Amino acid sequence: MDPRVASIVEDLAAGRLTAAQGLAALRDFPTEDLGFARLDHHRLLRQGLPEVVYGAGKTAEQIVAIVAKLKRHAHPVLVTRLDEATARACGSDLDAGHTIPGRYDPLSRTWAWTPSPVAPRGEGTIVVACAGTSDLPVSEEAAITAELFGNRVERLTDVGVAGLHRLLERADVLRRARVIIAVAGMEGALPSVIAGLVACPVIAVPTSVGYGASLGGLAALLAMLNSCAAGVTVVNIDNGFGAAVAATQINQPVGESITAAPAAAPAVAPPPVAPPPGSVPLGEPT
Repeated sequence: MDPRVASIVEDLAAGRLTAAQGLAALRDFPTEDLGFARLDHHRLLRQGLPEVVYGAGKTAEQIVAIVAKLKRHAHPVLVTRLDEATARACGSDLDAGHTIPGRYDPLSRTWAWTPSPVAPRGEGTIVVACAGTSDLPVSEEAAITAELFGNRVERLTDVGVAGLHRLLERADVLRRARVIIAVAGMEGALPSVIAGLVACPVIAVPTSVGYGASLGGLAALLAMLNSCAAGVTVVNIDNGFGAAVAATQINQPVGESITAAPAAAPAVAPPPVAPPPGSVPLGEPT
C-alpha cells in the first residue's frame, strides 16, 4: 500500500484526524490534475509499481513539477528518456525538498530517486544480457528500472552471437536466472540463442542499432518475433523499460508493491481438542 494512504488510514482509526481532515488529505487520490498532466497516484495500489515519467517531449519545468508531486508519496521515482540537455535544465530543482539526491545516468537517459534504499526481493535474479556495447543505452535502461523496482540484477555485456564463446562462458549465470532480458540490434539473434539454453522466461528487446537494412530495429524485431525458440516474449524497439516491468511481474509475487511491508503470517487455528472418553458430541442422541 502507498505509505501515505496507510498513514492517513491509521490516523483516522486512531482519532488523530477527523473525517473532514481525512478527506482533505485524500483529495489528490486517485489522480492529481496539474493542467498539463494527470498523475495516477493509485497505480502503485492497483499494479504494485508506481507511475513512471516518460521524459521525451516534456519541458524541464513539466518534469520538475511532476517529480515533485510524485516524491510526496514516498515511493521510488523514475524518469526515462531524459536527454542530457533537459537534465541540465532541470538541474538541482529535481532534488528540491529532499536531502537524498536523485541520480542521473546519461548512458540510459534515466533519472532515479528513492526515499530510502530499495531492498531486493522477488523469487530470484533478473539477468540483463546485452549483445553489443552499442546496445548498452537500452540494456542499462532495463537494468536500472529493474533495480529501482526491487529486483536483484546481474548484467552480461557484449555477449552477442558474433563471438558466441563469450555467451557460453557465462552459461552458469544464465541458468541461475529467474528471467532474462536479452537486448540486441543488428540481426537480433541473441534472444533465440539464450532461449535455447535456459528454462526460464526470456524477454527480447530489439534495438535500433545496425546498418541500413536493419531498418531502425525492424529487422531485429521481426527476427525476435519469428524466433524458433519457444516462449520468447518480445517488447517494442529500444523499450528496455517495458522489458524490465515485464521481468518484474515475473520475478515478484502478485499483489506486493515495492513499498509494501512484509505480509503478516496467517493465523493458525489451534488443533482440535479430543473429547474425553465416554462423552457424546453435541447434537447427537444419547
